[in-house]
Amino acid sequence: MSTLPSPASLQVDYLVIAGGGGGSGYPYGGGGGAGGMRCTVGATGGGGTLETVLDLFTSTNYTAVVGAAGTAGAASASGGSGNNSVFSIITSTGGGGGAINSSDGLPGGSGSGSGGKTSPVGGARTANPVQGNNGGAGTTDSATFANGGGGGGAGAVGGNATSGAGGNGGNGQATSITGSSVTYAGGGGGVGTGGGGTGGTGGGGNGVQGGNGAAGTTNRGSGGGAGQNGPGTATGGAGGSGVIILRYPDSKTINIGAGLTGSTAAPSGGFKVTTITAGTGNVSWS
Repeated sequence: MSTLPSPASLQVDYLVIAGGGGGSGYPYGGGGGAGGMRCTVGATGGGGTLETVLDLFTSTNYTAVVGAAGTAGAASASGGSGNNSVFSIITSTGGGGGAINSSDGLPGGSGSGSGGKTSPVGGARTANPVQGNNGGAGTTDSATFANGGGGGGAGAVGGNATSGAGGNGGNGQATSITGSSVTYAGGGGGVGTGGGGTGGTGGGGNGVQGGNGAAGTTNRGSGGGAGQNGPGTATGGAGGSGVIILRYPDSKTINIGAGLTGSTAAPSGGFKVTTITAGTGNVSWS
């Protein structure tokens, strides 16, 4: 009795980054945490163990979901947490939304910064596997100053606020999966009466004193910065959307299904690299 041959296999390196959390609105807001970063090339988020290359098959559909960014926090509201990104069996967790006045930071791939006042704590990072870092803490209440903490980044924890300014966003993490080193998933800066913290490398948005927080960078999974102003109308910045990048042998051809937006670079060094920037759908190879 004859049997059909198994489909040809291929090994696929990946970078899967979730959507970053949005920054908090007025007052004393924390920065958004970066989306979780899972990667097989160079480094993965949070100093975790490098991810394992996937053994996949041709003529087989694999799910791909690019996580949307967390929404900007309205005045008197925390930022929205980012959405998960998925490729095959790999899920990266959305970044925590920046917390507002007196609230603890939210958990996520990287945790968000807490609000200022009354000793709140930064949001916790996702574990099992580690994908990012914890958010920073806000300052305690005082007669003059209260400032929010910075969001955690893939490469570093979010900065704690000081009496002088909101905490800085944690720096992102670099990978060369595309052939060039690019830094992804920086945390957003916190803000308060003392001033705004800077966003982390990899696209984190700055906290802004006197206006709306800056948005995180699109397709970097970065956190948005918090906003603060006197009239109490400032909003946070939205997080940055996630991204999926796949590297595979140049003898194979990828098929990007309906519902996904993506492009493939010219072959180099024996590989092709496909970047998927939005949507939900299936990919396969032939």
